[in-house]
Amino acid sequence: MNVLFAATECVPFVKTGGLADVIGALPAALNRIGVNTAVILPKYQDISAKHKAKMELIAKVNVPVGWRNQYCGIETLKHEGIRFYFLDNEYYFKRNGSYGYDDDGERFAFFSRAVLESLPHLHEKPDVLHCNDWQTGPVSVLLQAHFQNRPFYASLKTVFTIHNLRYQGIYPKAVLSDLLDLSELYFHPDGLEFYGNVSYLKAGLAYSDVLTTVSPTYAEEIKTGYFGEQLDGFLRKRSNDLHGILNGIDTELYNPETDSHLPARFNDFSGKRLNKENLQAWCEWPADSSVPLIGMVTRLTDQKGIDLVLRVFQEMLSLRVQFVLLGTGESAYEDAFRSLERENRDQVRAFLYFDESLARKIYGASDLFLMPSLFEPCGIGQLLALRYGSLPIVRETGGLRDTVIPYNDVTDEGYGFSFSHYNAHDMLYTVERAVGYYRYQPKTWHKLVDRAMNQDFSWIRSSEHYKQLYESIV
Repeated sequence: MNVLFAATECVPFVKTGGLADVIGALPAALNRIGVNTAVILPKYQDISAKHKAKMELIAKVNVPVGWRNQYCGIETLKHEGIRFYFLDNEYYFKRNGSYGYDDDGERFAFFSRAVLESLPHLHEKPDVLHCNDWQTGPVSVLLQAHFQNRPFYASLKTVFTIHNLRYQGIYPKAVLSDLLDLSELYFHPDGLEFYGNVSYLKAGLAYSDVLTTVSPTYAEEIKTGYFGEQLDGFLRKRSNDLHGILNGIDTELYNPETDSHLPARFNDFSGKRLNKENLQAWCEWPADSSVPLIGMVTRLTDQKGIDLVLRVFQEMLSLRVQFVLLGTGESAYEDAFRSLERENRDQVRAFLYFDESLARKIYGASDLFLMPSLFEPCGIGQLLALRYGSLPIVRETGGLRDTVIPYNDVTDEGYGFSFSHYNAHDMLYTVERAVGYYRYQPKTWHKLVDRAMNQDFSWIRSSEHYKQLYESIV
């Protein structure tokens, strides 16, 4: 069985979020269990020269974008056993960054149509086209509207994965004809229509054969009004076709025993000490193992629960902890953390950028990892924290609920800490409880860290679920 992943980011070529990690790891995991996979991506300007130098041009095609005909070069390379294809059009993709342009609707209408136009020119014909997030949402409706009568495409099945329902690619109704070359027949509540506009994400939800999302809990949550982003009714209609499959992590790429980003590699609690001392020194703090170190590696948006953190930040510092944050986002949040760092330099450092090496150091050095998300489809931070022996403090939502089992001192089960209500003082109480174990029950703490590091969140089980899903529709 041949599966082609269509996505707009992928490690190691381009990354803005967790989607890139999924597309970088899941195809390889599927390959290992007998599913032949490939990946198709835009050829962004920001892809490194070393990767571009390895790309080979295999075909050129014309891609209709409404009334336009646009050039598309199809280039390919193999990386770590996986075939990657890159769709080249300098007008759309020779720019800094991946998203955020005024013409993103046109850029990803082009990409969605170009994916389909490219299929006959690839090395192997796919049985399943697995699309990801709103940027590839139009693929399945374009397949039905423009390709269903071509014999090559007759047996092609589509899977669409929601990585975050909040981001939907909503554009004026005019894109229906102007960019997608679709008739009014597709503009209705069970099609692309979304409150008078066109939703690219809804196109994927409406016309794909099977839908997935990235954790079982999130699959249930998005069928409710609170989490459904005004699509809950539509998702309830398709509930029989919606599957929640938990994301994993690449346990070879993220391995504290071999991670070259760490000052000291380790495989249990005792090995974390040197990493913590190194980060404390880098933050210009004295090396002190008695002070709990709380880490956050996150986008600074309301989704990530930043409001809760800011609401009780001084109370949290009064617990005599150190706090290190790495991430970028909304300017108001960045300004707040700059101010908190200035006022509390002996306890707080805020690195308002993103650096993969520093992220690994924070995972390896921190004692606790804070993720109080408003909602979290799956989350990768808590999985990496567990892998590196930093015990997560999470709100019980989405993938956080599915992956972090709170410690129960009566049954001696669990390996993290959690709270259910989106409430700052509930979060603070949970932080206080975790700090208490760290400070006053060191034997229990050591046991929990070792237990956390032994959890298996690789792609093994999830890839088997995807394989079964593909086999059910081919």
